[in-house]
Amino acid sequence: MTNRKFNCRNLSLVFTAIVLLASPASSFGQAKKKPTVPVPPQPAAAPATVDPKELVRRASENEFQNEKLQKYYTYVQREETRKLDSEGRVKSTESETSDVMVLYGEGVNRVIARDDRPLSPEDSAKVEAKIDKFMRERKNETPDEKQKRLAEQEKDRQKERAYVSEISEAYNFHLDSIEKVNGRDTYAISAEPRPDYHAQTRAARALLPAFHFKVWIDKADCQWVKLDAEALDNASYGLFLLRLHKGTRAHLEQVRVNDEVWLPAKVNLKVDARVVLFKSYLEEIDINYKDYKKFRTEVAMGPAVPAN
Repeated sequence: MTNRKFNCRNLSLVFTAIVLLASPASSFGQAKKKPTVPVPPQPAAAPATVDPKELVRRASENEFQNEKLQKYYTYVQREETRKLDSEGRVKSTESETSDVMVLYGEGVNRVIARDDRPLSPEDSAKVEAKIDKFMRERKNETPDEKQKRLAEQEKDRQKERAYVSEISEAYNFHLDSIEKVNGRDTYAISAEPRPDYHAQTRAARALLPAFHFKVWIDKADCQWVKLDAEALDNASYGLFLLRLHKGTRAHLEQVRVNDEVWLPAKVNLKVDARVVLFKSYLEEIDINYKDYKKFRTEVAMGPAVPAN
């Protein structure tokens, strides 16, 4: 049971680009209120010499380094899904908590709880059986099968890189200010789609013009710390024509781990979408990540040894 549904790194690489980073500039801040005492510090003015486009480009490149380092970490992921009615009221809520590890180069979820209750022995056995099956398949694959699988993974990575590389070209950027996020200085950058930009990849042509964003990039590490996104218009993409509706939103945050890598801390999505000929989705999804632990080596046959 590989971690395909909401792999945290795929969120930062792909969904970050698809639901690319923001809401209108007027909605980035809080609603205007009369000042209280004491008055909170105002964001520092952005220096004129800093190029926001170059910051976004560098932060996008750094994400690929994060992806390489993430495979040496396990973590706990809790995902809560709230299904909404047409008025935005919650109809039902469900959650799933998993231990996430890397087996044979792929993220694998070991579900440990549903709706914050531990799995029954029967359900736990089913989870372990799926993981065992996955490991047997990887252990027994032929060299040709492994080569084909790795080639397909590399092809997907190249597609992601091509897509993400268009972000810095597809938008007009504005460096708004320098702001503190979790005690660290960040560049706050907003972006609007360039009407004259001609996207190179299919995904970029379909999706980037439909979203605008705001991102906070760590001043010292040039890593994105926080981002907000909102769909300006409907966008359609994919074989089964996934249609994301105007107003779809995303909020993502990352944290610095072990002074070497930035990894997801939380994701909040408000998804208004339809898969043509199948079904509609109107949901809010919260994903939280915690307990990152580094291992000495990538897990291949079973649990690795935690690094001291």
